[in-house]
Amino acid sequence: MVDECALTFETGRDKRLLVLPAWFDEANKLRRTTVEVMHRLDLSGIDSFLPDLPGCNESLQPLETQTLASWRTAAKVAADHFQATHILAVRAGALLDPGTLPGWRYAPSGGRQVLRAMIRARTIAAKEAGREETTASLQERGRAEGIELAGWNLGSALFADIEQAAPPNDTPLADITQADIGGGALWLRAEPDEDPEQADALAAIVAIGMNAQ
Repeated sequence: MVDECALTFETGRDKRLLVLPAWFDEANKLRRTTVEVMHRLDLSGIDSFLPDLPGCNESLQPLETQTLASWRTAAKVAADHFQATHILAVRAGALLDPGTLPGWRYAPSGGRQVLRAMIRARTIAAKEAGREETTASLQERGRAEGIELAGWNLGSALFADIEQAAPPNDTPLADITQADIGGGALWLRAEPDEDPEQADALAAIVAIGMNAQ
């Protein structure tokens, strides 16, 4: 495996949380809140780790060569490397759950939901530029040769993998809904934003759960 960067709050404590981040545009919109949750967990005596997925953020690997299997392998390697005791999977991060640790899935989403939002953004941009692109044609291109969506170069293998992926029903992770957190979903906002009350609520659920075990 190639080394990847990770944001960590690490002091060698017994309780250790691996965060599997949201993907693509949702990752940008949820990054601040995710880090704020980790900061709050640090204050509660919990180490946490947010790794870059191969091909994303500071990773030197090309995104277009990735597959869902390579991302799942990276998640498993990160869990082992950081000696994680629990997992928090955010949105599509639930698709990378190794299935071996307890924890939580925050508003888990399937691959089709991820692609639908990105394809919709591209068709709107194309229409504004005077071009005609349909959802069906973009899906066909993505499966056949890969495609750029919202600035992300997805290879055909990754596109096809994501299109078919759904969060597993058989998982040790408990679901956290947006209603449990309160407020509007940050990934639906037009620009990246933050909500301290949502970060407080999510961190509290995780901290109470980890400290009770």
